[in-house]
This record gives sequence, C-alpha cells and structure tokens, in this order.
Amino acid sequence: MTGYTLDARLDGAVGGKTAKALERAFGMRTVGDLLSHYPRRYAKRGELTPISSLRVGDLVTIVAEIKSASERRMQNRRGSIVEVVIGDGQGEVSLTFFNQAWRLGELRAGRRGIFAGKVGEYRGGLQFAHPEYQLLDDESEARMNVEAYANLPIPIYPATSALSTWQIQKTIGLILDGLGEVPDPLPEDLRQRHKLLTARDALLRIHRPDFDDQIPPARRTLRMHEALVLQTALLQQRQFVRMLSAVKREPGGLLERFDAELPFPLTPDQESVGAQVAVDLVGDWPMNRLVQGEVGSGKTLVALRAMLQVAQSGGQSALIAPTEVLAAQHLRSIAKMLGPELAPQLMPTLLTGQMGAAERRKAALRVAAGQALIVVGTHALLSDSTTFADLGLVVVDEQHRFGVEQRETLRAKGTSPHALVLTATPIPRTVAMTVFGDLDVSTIRTMPQGRAGIDTFVAPLDEKPGWFTRVWERAAEEVAKGHQVFVVCAAIDAESSSAASKDDVEPADAPVAGESAKARWGVVQAADLLSRHPLFADLRVEILHGRMSGEEKDAIMRAVAAGEVDVLVATTVIEVGVDVPNASTIVILEADRFGVSQLHQLRGRVGRGSVPGLCLLVTEAQLGTPARERVEAVAETLDGFQLAEVDLELRGEGDVLGDAQSGARTSLRLLRVVKDGDLIALARQEAERILDADPVLKMHPGLASAIERRLDAAERAAMARN
Repeated sequence: MTGYTLDARLDGAVGGKTAKALERAFGMRTVGDLLSHYPRRYAKRGELTPISSLRVGDLVTIVAEIKSASERRMQNRRGSIVEVVIGDGQGEVSLTFFNQAWRLGELRAGRRGIFAGKVGEYRGGLQFAHPEYQLLDDESEARMNVEAYANLPIPIYPATSALSTWQIQKTIGLILDGLGEVPDPLPEDLRQRHKLLTARDALLRIHRPDFDDQIPPARRTLRMHEALVLQTALLQQRQFVRMLSAVKREPGGLLERFDAELPFPLTPDQESVGAQVAVDLVGDWPMNRLVQGEVGSGKTLVALRAMLQVAQSGGQSALIAPTEVLAAQHLRSIAKMLGPELAPQLMPTLLTGQMGAAERRKAALRVAAGQALIVVGTHALLSDSTTFADLGLVVVDEQHRFGVEQRETLRAKGTSPHALVLTATPIPRTVAMTVFGDLDVSTIRTMPQGRAGIDTFVAPLDEKPGWFTRVWERAAEEVAKGHQVFVVCAAIDAESSSAASKDDVEPADAPVAGESAKARWGVVQAADLLSRHPLFADLRVEILHGRMSGEEKDAIMRAVAAGEVDVLVATTVIEVGVDVPNASTIVILEADRFGVSQLHQLRGRVGRGSVPGLCLLVTEAQLGTPARERVEAVAETLDGFQLAEVDLELRGEGDVLGDAQSGARTSLRLLRVVKDGDLIALARQEAERILDADPVLKMHPGLASAIERRLDAAERAAMARN
C-alpha cells in the first residue's frame, strides 16, 4: 500500500459522512486540504485551565478530572439526568446529560479528559449541557512516563458546532497513520540553507508534536511553504502576461498638445510615474501596473496622459469607477482637463447602469463604433451589450472595490489590453507583495502645489459631550465664510431595519470593542437635526446616498460643485474622487465606525484647493478601545502610508486584503503579512531565483504540485485577472 497522497479525495480516505461534514464546514475535499487545517493552539494533558475564569456564554475547551458522576430521575417528566462534576484544582463545573445513563460506564471518578461546550448556568453554578468530550487513555498513561505524557501537546483545531476539535484531531490522525509520500515544495538547497524541515516532518510535528519545541520549526517551515508557493505563483502570472503580445501605443501629438495646455507643472512623482507608464505602453507585453498615491496626489492625471498616448493610434481607454457619483465626477474632470479642443476629438463618454435607455444606447453606439476614445463608467461597462472597437487600456479606479472577475470581464473586451490600476489607499509593502506581487507598483507621494492642507481633530463625546454643539457651530462658521461643508454618516437611516445594508460603496467596518452595534446617526437623522438647528435655518442643506437614482445623485453633485449647496449630508458615497475645492470642512459622525483608510479617504474630500481643510472626527468610543485608537491614529497624521501600516496592525490582514481580492491571496493559513514581511520578501527572492533557472518548474515538481494544490482552477483564473 502506497498510502494517502495529498491529492487523494477525502471521501475515499475517511468515509463519505465525515468527508461531507468537512467539506460543509471548511470546504475541504482532499487529504491536502485537511492536513493544511492547522491547530490554532495546543493544550496539555496536565494543563489545568482555570474553571474559575469561565464566563457564562463562552465556548470553551478545558482539561479536567472527573470528581463524581451520578444519575437521578427527573421530577416533572419521564427520564433521567446524568450529572457529572469535573474539577481542575481551582474550580468545579457540572456536566449534564439527559436520558443517557450509559455514560456512567465511562465517566468514572478519577478519569481525566478534554471537555468542550458552551458555558451555561444552573442554580447559581456553571454547567455544560451535553458537552463534547474525549477521555484520556488510562492504559497509555500507565505505559508512558507520567510526566512526559502530561506534557504531550494536544492540538486544538478551529472547529464548528458540528465538528469538534477532537473529531478533527482523530480524522487527521487517521490520515497521518496512512500518509504516503509528501512532495516537498522547497528545493533541497533552500531547505538546508534556512534549516527547515522536510514537508512530511513539518506536517507530522504540527499535527502530532511530541514536545512543545517541535512546533515552532514546523510552523516556520509551513509558513515558508505558503510564502514560496504564493510568490512563485504570482511571478508565474507576471511571466504569463509578458508572454502575451501587446499593441505598441506610441506617444504623439495628442499628448504633446495636452501637456502644452496644462495650467500647472507636473509634480516630480507624476513625471516619473508617467514616464514608467509611457515606456510600458510601447513594450512588447501588456502593461500591468498599480499606481498608488495619496488622496489628491494626481493619479487621474497620470491615467489621462496614458489614455492620450493610447488614443494617438486610435485605441480606446475604459475607466471603471465603483460608483455613479465618481464616474460622473471623472467624466467632468477629464472633459475639463482636455479642454474645448481635445475633448470633442476624444469624445469622453459616460456609460452607467442608471442612465436612461435611449441615452445609454446612444453612448454604447459611440463606444462600439470607436468614436469615444475615452469611456468612463461603472459596472455597466462589464455588460455583454458593451463592446469596444479597439480597447487598448483598462483603468481600474479604486481597485479594492472590484473583484478580479469584474476586472477580467472588462479586459476580455480587448485583445491583451494594457491595464492600469489606481488606488488612493496606500498599501503596506508586505500587502503589496502578497496581493499585487504580479503587478509593477508605482507610488506618487508628492502633492500638487497650492494645497492648503487639513487639520484633523477628535470630538470625544464620551468625555466631552458639550463638544457636539460646538461641532455644528464650527460648521456654520465655515459656511459663513463662504465655504462648503460635508457631513458623513455610516448609515442612510439609523432607525430603519435596513440601516446597515450596503450603500453603493463598501460599508463601514463591522463594530468592534468600544462601539455600538447599531448606528445612531444616519443621513436621515443628521439632516433632520440640521433642519431644526437655528444656525442652519437659512443654509442650503442637501442629502446624498446610494439609494438615490443616478440622475438625483448627479444633480446634487453638480449643485455642490457649482457652490449651490452649503452643507451636504451623505454616506460614504463621497469617499473617493469627489473634488470640490471650495469644501473646507468635513464632519464625520460616529467616526469609530469607519476603518483607518476609509477615514483618511473621507478626510481627503476637503483641503483640495486654496481653502484650508478641517476634519472633525465625532466619536463616543471610549479611550483605550480599538475603535477609539483608529480615530486617534487618523487625527495624528496626514501620511496615508503611515496610516496604512497602522491599519494593518489594528485590523489584521484579513480585513485589509478584503474579499474583493479573491483566491489564494487572502486564504493564508499560517502566513501573516503583518509579522512575516521579512519571510515574504525572502520567499520572493527565492521564487525569482527558481523561475530564472527553471521557468516552468520542470526541475521543481514538488513546488509545481504544491501550486496546483494550493491554487485550484478558480483561484488560478482569479490571479490571471489582475
């Protein structure tokens, strides 16, 4: 018998019932999937978890000794109750089982075991009703050295209500007993240089360690497996893109005329990044570049200059934005920058889902005929009915709002088009390597001249409730100076049962410690407050949110841009791209409900012209809570790159990477981008070295098979869609 391989189906190894339960709970289908379900911690057989620290409602796993076990008849109905008392030397808790007298045969006083369940309360004492348990083997304990046995680590696995940790442990043990050859993804020389274990030993030691000190080397080895597999796959994807042939888009008169008419000089970073993009557009393979930059740093101008270079040869550019408001704003901004001579020649065209049927049909015809050389839109660009004559450049604005499927759908409308991905959310180095490792990354740090800057203050209502009044006085003072004010809320209607439903942009972060589960302030409530506030009686107050029609939203933003609105009360629909140079102040209610990067984005809506910006972060979060820490972090610095690192530390990579980056990039098991930056960088270097010598991994079959296992067909496709 050769034993189980990592690719073997689970139903053939552990039986259909168990396999179905594992697939339902964790999506596992193969032996490799099961063995990559690593323990989250380790208990000890001799470990005495203090029962005295248990709280009602907690789901816990404890190691304890059975003190007594008895059976009694129920008084009010037929049947019996088995009552078991267990203790750990510091406290006791009771276990109850209804109509299961047979348990008295195994739950005998003096035996020890692992017990897990939800802590309940009965007559003032702690209780587990029908807990899961696994008794420790008395015979084994007698055979082995008692001290060694007591210190043998017990793996505790991520579990569900249907699958307990020891059910998973038992199933993994069954597989380990029959495990065959395990191909090693690490080249032998790499493994030797970094003193790492073989793949087989790493799996055995992480799932079945004899001593505590066997666990860290196993984790280190398996983290390197993850890092090397991921980085190699990303670099292979870059190789794949570079095997495609692209239409060379030479610069010419259009770009020269545009640059000559610019009323301001390019910043040094705009020049350098623009030069990189220009070189990419005449390269042998399609450009695949991410441009990250601060809010207001001029990324759109860099993208527009690339569009002009593509348009020189008759190629079309499609810019996809996450919201109707942002798409319309981009169109107006692009038309304004092009000016009265170039705009008619390039015919920038808007295409969104909320346009009228006749208007949308007319726009789609201009796009299909190749008349519109610049097309700006939302998800409507992805529609089957939207076709291009010669799509040469895809620009994705605010990439974190789009899944890879959507980006690929747009790129598939051309023949190997160039791709430029923009983000105003600065990306920490380790995240960039982990998520965008197949893209060339450019950064714009320098800001255009003439920006007045932004002052940010926290209004901590928990300590100083009187400041709420001052916030509105301050906003009214700014309007009196002739400026405009944004008021941002986390919900549309806080009183509605659907208040937490999605707007047309991503919702605020889930509540964490220090904040309430339900928003107190929605657009509806804030607008109502201002309508009754004496200082706002004569001011022009409007609202904006994602449930309004495209025409309504566009009309409101036009009015704001024209200075016809004094105060705009909105959701995060204004988070990105909204450019109102006269807006001086933004009030963010319940600021603790937003993430660090989201607050930074919102703050960027003011201070965009010569008018100094003021950002007031209103919060009831208590000092010392994570919610308050986020708000304080934003107030302390305007450096988005520094805030990105803070965001990563506070929230962890799961939130930072986001669901939109689907596929293997977010399904990290042991690897952590916060802590493992050096390891990721090392894996990147090793992957480059391996692929330079062996591009198709012919000499590295273990690594090739690990990539195939780790990245299934869907994930592979997802990576190819960046």
